[in-house]
Amino acid sequence: MFMLFIISFIIVSVLKCCGTETSTYTTQYDEVDIKEIMDNERLLVAYIGCLLDKNPCTPEGKELKRNIPDALQSDCNKCSDKQRENADAWIEFMIDNRPEDWTKLEERYNPDGSYRTKYLESKHNATSNVDESK
Repeated sequence: MFMLFIISFIIVSVLKCCGTETSTYTTQYDEVDIKEIMDNERLLVAYIGCLLDKNPCTPEGKELKRNIPDALQSDCNKCSDKQRENADAWIEFMIDNRPEDWTKLEERYNPDGSYRTKYLESKHNATSNVDESK
């Protein structure tokens, strides 16, 4: 199950050091409070707009947007544990709470829908495991 964010980066804050190929993304923004962004409509809309080229981006938003394709293609191989955690939280939030925005982001960054499929399968498996343990 992966990222976007995808988005949000914000969330993932995946910067490459010095513009050269690195084994991991910078962890400079790993402490960004993703929950605060998801709970704040103004911040959330600003980040979504940045990722969709509808409004200006913060410097970290620009880097995130530039690195999302690589992170998606590599299944976040260069992400820190915190970046993966934030990406998963972002994707879950967007799919469950902002499906229209998720669809727009997915069309741009993940047109084959593979990350939605992974998330929904994971969610189904988690629900099945809970049901079986009762």
